[in-house]
Amino acid sequence: MAASGSGDDVVIIKKYANRRLYDTESSSYITLERLAEMVRQKREFKVVDARSGEDITHNVLTQIIMDEESRGQTLLPVSFLRQLIGLYGGGQMQSMLPQYLEASLEAFQQGQSQMRDALAGAFTANPFAELARRNMELFQSAAGGRTAASSAAAPAGAPSREEELERLRAQLADLQAKVEKLTK
Repeated sequence: MAASGSGDDVVIIKKYANRRLYDTESSSYITLERLAEMVRQKREFKVVDARSGEDITHNVLTQIIMDEESRGQTLLPVSFLRQLIGLYGGGQMQSMLPQYLEASLEAFQQGQSQMRDALAGAFTANPFAELARRNMELFQSAAGGRTAASSAAAPAGAPSREEELERLRAQLADLQAKVEKLTK
């Protein structure tokens, strides 16, 4: 879980045998819904068993997911859950999965943030073309190709930015047509 960014310390939540959760920061009992809200606010917290002091954050976060799913907020498809369960006891693959899932979710959230910015009008006239252009620049930069800065001073005969943008628009339209065919 990411830090809140405001320098706040980790909030200690104590879980008692009667299943009640006590927030030591606010000196009050809280609910799982409040913990879920804290996660969404990117507040760091640690849940400990009040009697033993054992860190049970993982169990409580899993319980929050179960509660959300049982209320109709189904985010995890049955096939994914089956595959996930199948990986338990899977040796080497099981040990690699947490890092992979964490990295995948971070990449998904970054893409989601970029898409939200695009739809909010943060990009130029055609947000999808701009997103495709930026992704292409990142790809080219990672592959050792030219970057946005070097493309401004492109050698003679190289496509202009407008031509490149038009080419990307055409590719995007082609991809959209293929997706539409696949979903029919």
